[in-house]
Amino acid sequence: MDRILQVFQNKLICSICRNYFIDPITIDCGHSFCRPCFYLSLPNRSVLARCSECQKAIQQRDFHTNVCLKQMVLIVRQARLWQFLRSRDNRCGIHMEAKQIFCEDQRSQLCLHCSTSQEHEAHRHGSVEEAAEQHREKLLKTMCSLWEKCCENDRNLNVETVTSRSWEELPPGVECAPTANLLWPTNLLRFILLVYVTSKGEAIRAEYDQLAPFFYMKEHHHLERLQREGKEIFYQLKDSEARMAQKRELLRGMYTELKEMYHKPDVELLLDFGDILHRSEAVCVHMPQPVKAELTAVTIPEMMTRFNLFKEATSLVFGRTHSHVFLQGDVISLSIGCIIQGAPCAFPQSECFFYWNTQTFTTGRHYWEIEVGDIWNWALGVSCDDWIMMNINLHKAFYLLGCAKTDMHHNVFTTCPLLLQYVPKPIGRVGVFLDYEDRSVTFVNVAQSSLIRRISYCSFSPRLRPIFCCSHF
Repeated sequence: MDRILQVFQNKLICSICRNYFIDPITIDCGHSFCRPCFYLSLPNRSVLARCSECQKAIQQRDFHTNVCLKQMVLIVRQARLWQFLRSRDNRCGIHMEAKQIFCEDQRSQLCLHCSTSQEHEAHRHGSVEEAAEQHREKLLKTMCSLWEKCCENDRNLNVETVTSRSWEELPPGVECAPTANLLWPTNLLRFILLVYVTSKGEAIRAEYDQLAPFFYMKEHHHLERLQREGKEIFYQLKDSEARMAQKRELLRGMYTELKEMYHKPDVELLLDFGDILHRSEAVCVHMPQPVKAELTAVTIPEMMTRFNLFKEATSLVFGRTHSHVFLQGDVISLSIGCIIQGAPCAFPQSECFFYWNTQTFTTGRHYWEIEVGDIWNWALGVSCDDWIMMNINLHKAFYLLGCAKTDMHHNVFTTCPLLLQYVPKPIGRVGVFLDYEDRSVTFVNVAQSSLIRRISYCSFSPRLRPIFCCSHF
């Protein structure tokens, strides 16, 4: 019988921590673990997780509590507690009775006579068994809340790390970016956002080259401001990344401490509980937030006047398709497609309002504006006329500016190549300037008369047409 009982108890032990299960979960392959142990053993969400027992891939990430296992663990814990409470080691030294009462006020274990004495009669009392389970439920609730903070911080840290890397990677073939003439100090070249700031500077210079020499000083101040803000944002990103990494260690350390407290025997848990819940709350205060990596929108004089010389009225035709415009992790994903009669919808969760121009462009310079208001999840620009209506290759068919919402934040991006744009979210009208011979597409914030992005060296098809879509989830 003892042998059977031993086998039964072993089945209730987590293979990671070698203790009885805490809030047990059963994963895809059928193996069970403590929820805290499973969470702490997971790699980041971009890496395929595997079961530590059988090494099978874990597809699911959200698991329900295995209620049956949890109840069996409770039975075993209660049996061990009852055995201890009846032992000689648990007798009151004065009354020689079992100490089965727990005093909340003095955090002490009492026998029935002591609990009714003048010293303790006004205190809050309860059975050791009930008090232990109540404290464990408090720990579980706190651990759940704390893990949400861990995940929030990990998401923010991932965003900050990706953004920071994009500000420090040197573009292929560029050693000191001499053509940008931004005068970056050599020892900062590998640290500053050369990819974005260099291309932004070149686009700004290209616009000023169209103006009279009178505007040279404005150009100089504009580029100086660009490099100054680039440095400031880079250092803010690195500081924020460090603070989030430190917060990650504090949160996970606190989570591990709560888990270890939960594993303690009932009486030891009650006596050692102390202020652990208050300390857990304190760790969650002042959660670091991602830096708003935005360069100031600066007006380029006479730019809108020049573009308006080529302004054309757009006649966009309305259509409707299932599509999506969104960000997933650190990769921008954009898909556009029309409904084919009788074909299943690739993205049924979103509806896209889709517009394109009846006129096509085969030469010349053209400028038009589109009202985007203050909405999210839109994309506009130029499409090649030979695009396939479903499953489009964005790198060959579209030159777009888009604005996508993720959580409570927004991201502005362009395609060809797919890049984040560190500019304020455009509100109102967005201008598109197509220079067919120069093989470039320029996007401008009309309200602020500022440059958003200039895409150069485009691989245009023989015919181009304006396009706009906005999706709603």
